[in-house]
Amino acid sequence: MDGKINIECTVQIWKEESQFIAHAMPLDVMSSGETPEAAKNALDEAVQLFLETAADMGTLEEILHESGYALNQGSWMGPSWVAIERHSITVGV
Repeated sequence: MDGKINIECTVQIWKEESQFIAHAMPLDVMSSGETPEAAKNALDEAVQLFLETAADMGTLEEILHESGYALNQGSWMGPSWVAIERHSITVGV
């Protein structure tokens, strides 16, 4: 792929102990930082490196298709999320 393309993704952020974790869904790329903003910035860099590496390897379009993305007027659009919910399941062990 030559030039630049736009790829959007949904980001989920949560806290684990003293770190904030940022997860780019559905690309399944994660990073962390001491603040939510630091985690988002680290994630943006990780996603960019992941996508550039995939493009260099010639697998970017395949990865995006397998992750549920669709090309729409020059931008790769991720799946439309219906909900992100927290559920609690009781398991008898």
